[in-house]
Amino acid sequence: MKVRIGQRFWITVTTVLFVFTIYIVGRNLVSVIRMHRRIAVLEREKELYLQRIAEDSMLIERLRYDEYLEKYAREHYHMQRPDEHVYIIR
Repeated sequence: MKVRIGQRFWITVTTVLFVFTIYIVGRNLVSVIRMHRRIAVLEREKELYLQRIAEDSMLIERLRYDEYLEKYAREHYHMQRPDEHVYIIR
């Protein structure tokens, strides 16, 4: 049975549209997967920064007391009073 020219045309058009649709859906699917991965990375970073904010807030609250402020300055910045000597042992 011979296929007429009109039928060939519609079969070709349908095939081209089908391939084009699959191509577009595939590109969008890849884009969605990339976006989900990026969102996951950003969520992990968000948790890390929220944890750091909590730690820094606690440090700020502790530094309001003079005793802790002096201890912190001595430990982290090797500060000393004018009449004393500090020896650093690592």
